[in-house]
Amino acid sequence: MRKDACGTARRDGAVYEEVVRELQEADVGRVALGEPLSLYTTWKIGGPADVWVEPKDVAALQRVLAIVRAHGVPWTVIGRGSNLLVRDGGIRGVVLKLDKGFDYAHFEGDRVRAGAAFSVIRLAVLAGKEGLTGLEFAGGIPGSVGGAVYMNAGAHGSDISRVLKEATVLFPDGTLRTLTNRDLAFRYRTSRLQEEPGIVLEATFQLAHGDRKEIARVMAEYKDRRRRTQPLQQPCAGSVFRNPPGDHAGRLIEAAGLKGYRIGDAQISPIHANFIVNLGQATARDVLALIAHAQETVAKRFGVALEPEVLIIGEPAPRV
Repeated sequence: MRKDACGTARRDGAVYEEVVRELQEADVGRVALGEPLSLYTTWKIGGPADVWVEPKDVAALQRVLAIVRAHGVPWTVIGRGSNLLVRDGGIRGVVLKLDKGFDYAHFEGDRVRAGAAFSVIRLAVLAGKEGLTGLEFAGGIPGSVGGAVYMNAGAHGSDISRVLKEATVLFPDGTLRTLTNRDLAFRYRTSRLQEEPGIVLEATFQLAHGDRKEIARVMAEYKDRRRRTQPLQQPCAGSVFRNPPGDHAGRLIEAAGLKGYRIGDAQISPIHANFIVNLGQATARDVLALIAHAQETVAKRFGVALEPEVLIIGEPAPRV
């Protein structure tokens, strides 16, 4: 077993080195081996990526996927890492983070086209300054446009599905398609893209003209509420669990007496029980243990099965 495992590791290492060489020759953007993913998640947690790539534009991304397909290497896309738990062993294969060529927003009347790497918070703020209403709810969502579409991100009773008109998506075979709101089959914190892999490149949002002062007032109210009720000064990933029908995950966890409960350096926030914060040196293993403990306790006390809202990806750390 040990010999086979080592042999596989050597073969994989050789494949990844060849992949890196081809990616560099193809001039796709920044490429690195063993990039720590803790640098790219808001939890500040995560093992290394076997191969890290920051494609500089759509053509570069298509070249990346062609090389990946030729070598049969798995790939993963991460946005701003704000709704993501990467396990301590990191992610096998190629990890893609869209670069500056996808970081833009263009306003056209009451519509806005935004690149997948553009900040959702920044988009909401800019829309408000343009006197466009519809994105006020997104003023506190710290992710990228691409990730928000993928997850149907939402807050304050609204979500991306309410304002998205269409999205340009790159599929693994290299084809580009424009998917409408209906095509994306949005549901609570989910979209079609969670079942059918594809990379969001751009999204078009249909907004409405509104009063700038009223938009600013609503966004300021939301911001103040977040400041008072969420642990925004500590590394976290937003809401950990989806709200069960007719209830709130945070209420259930707090009622179960778990506010402040800690495993290692991962803690259920004393401020909001549906947030898990990194007190400094938390590992994914700590967070996963805390998630499991909350699920078990709430199920035992209230008969409710809490389902994670955060995406959990990657491999556990190898046993020493």
